[in-house]
Amino acid sequence: MILGVLKERYFDRVAITPKGFAKLRAAGIEPIVEANAGQKSQFSDEDYQLAGFRVTSRAELISSADIVVSIAPIELEELRALKKGAIYISMFGPYQDDEIVASLAQFPLYAYSMDMIPRTTLAQSMDVLSSMASLAGYKAVLKAADHFQNMLPMMMTAAGTIPPTKVLIIGAGVAGLQAIATAKRLGAVVEAFDTRLASKDEVMSLGASFVEVEGAVDDKGAGGYAVEQSAEYLAKQRILVHEKASKANIIITTAQIRGKKAPILIAEDTVRNMKAGSIIVDLAASTGGNCAFTQDNTMVNIDGVSIIGNSHLADQLATTASELFSNNILNFLKILVIDGKMIAADTNEILKAALISSPTQS
Repeated sequence: MILGVLKERYFDRVAITPKGFAKLRAAGIEPIVEANAGQKSQFSDEDYQLAGFRVTSRAELISSADIVVSIAPIELEELRALKKGAIYISMFGPYQDDEIVASLAQFPLYAYSMDMIPRTTLAQSMDVLSSMASLAGYKAVLKAADHFQNMLPMMMTAAGTIPPTKVLIIGAGVAGLQAIATAKRLGAVVEAFDTRLASKDEVMSLGASFVEVEGAVDDKGAGGYAVEQSAEYLAKQRILVHEKASKANIIITTAQIRGKKAPILIAEDTVRNMKAGSIIVDLAASTGGNCAFTQDNTMVNIDGVSIIGNSHLADQLATTASELFSNNILNFLKILVIDGKMIAADTNEILKAALISSPTQS
């Protein structure tokens, strides 16, 4: 069985790195990779060849591989070129794209979406969302600090005392917790807000203060995502977020509701009430953003407040992000392919959740 790793057209990352693939040889998988696929993430074609990969063209890979892997989905014309019955693994985002499943159904292939893997303990080693979110939370703080014109830690000098920067993290999931830890390491005073009370202990264990609004609906089955709240709760939330945001120097927002537009948590009047020079990094930008002024993949300035919209900050840590993504994919392949044969999705809950299209549906 041939596994093909494609070069990404929109990201600096690569889906599978040379390191670690040796463990899959026992599964009867022969690896090939598109030329220069790992170049932007610091993995050369020579690195892949030393690891046993055959370097080839994109067209040959797509037409000959039994399993094709990429981070972003390929275009429809390339999907048509895949072998009949091929396995295609990518990040399809069916919760955000209502038409993707119907589009895939016209092709005789098995499409597995890595962002559909259950966020459970059993599937933790395959959870690309958590892997990428952790890196994004870390990078978000560094990105904010880079644009912020003051220091984060308190510093006492002969010329005077520099007060610590106040950082507010909205959403204490994987990205938010990593942002908290990073901001604390840099010496900032950190507050964090989340509708999930279960996150309170984690926030406090990292040394941050937990901002609590009473009356939140908490759904433990939401897979780490926020859930929609009542109008009464949202009104109380707006008041408290406005108060805390107005005093913050840096805000990192991460709140998303699966399958729906991200909730607006920082209103226009809140931004206009913030101090000039403040920074907002919105990791929910790809689903609309948590800030009223967020524009995806863009930095805007409103009355001296810089708002950075970017849901793919992990791509700016391309080497590490590729290694983590690769490990997630390889762990997934270990349960998908055994002795050179694909395992039926209905025999495994993880495979069943990730399979969004198959030849039987076409």
